[in-house]
Amino acid sequence: MTETASASPIAFADFERVDIRVGRIVRAEEFPQARKPAYKLTIDFGSDLGTRSSSAQLKARYRREELEGRLVVAVVNFPPRQIGPFMSQVLTLGVPDTDGAVVLLTPDKEVPLGGRLF
Repeated sequence: MTETASASPIAFADFERVDIRVGRIVRAEEFPQARKPAYKLTIDFGSDLGTRSSSAQLKARYRREELEGRLVVAVVNFPPRQIGPFMSQVLTLGVPDTDGAVVLLTPDKEVPLGGRLF
C-alpha cells in the first residue's frame, strides 16, 4: 500500500474539532450558476442548529425530488463559502463512485436531526 498525503495520521483532538452532524434535506433547488452541475440544498439540523444551506454536486446521481426528505451527513463548523451568488454554510459529505459521481454519506437508520458523529 502506498502512503499518500490524505493517509497521513492526525491527532484525535484534530478530528474532534470537526463538527459532523446529521440533517434532513428539506429543499433541493437547481443551481444553474454553479460551474459544475449542482443543487442548492436547505438542510434541517434540528432545533439546536436550525437550517443551513449547502451547494452540492449531486446531479449525476440524484434527481432533485429524491433528495428532499433524505438524511445526510455534513460538516457544520467550516466557515461559510461563497459559491457564485450562493452562500454555502455547511459541507455535505459524499464519496465518489467508480465514475467519479458523488454518492451521499447517509445514516442507514432514522436518527435525531443534529446528531453528532463521534
